[in-house]
Amino acid sequence: MNTAAALVALRALGHESRLAAYRQLVQAGPDGLPVGDLRDRLALPPATLTAHLNVLRGAGLVGDEREGRVIRVRADYARMNALLAYLTENCCAGTAHCGPGNACPPTPSGPCP
Repeated sequence: MNTAAALVALRALGHESRLAAYRQLVQAGPDGLPVGDLRDRLALPPATLTAHLNVLRGAGLVGDEREGRVIRVRADYARMNALLAYLTENCCAGTAHCGPGNACPPTPSGPCP
């Protein structure tokens, strides 16, 4: 992932409702959720959820698929992992103990360099 793509993804996640929607989709797993179920979980008006999903789609963080009369939305895990890798690629100067899922360890002089 390059800086421009990371900025688009971070901007998309920089809104409370979009972050909540994305977290629900990540939690739902690879099957995702029907839009109606996601709307019910978030208690958002349909037009508002549509607008938020469009931003997440534009950032490549979610995709959707029509199943008859239902639209199912899924998190794009590859894109999420690419963003996490981009954010952590230089953590602690790339030492072996850092990386996705591992926080930088504290040092006597403070946080990671």
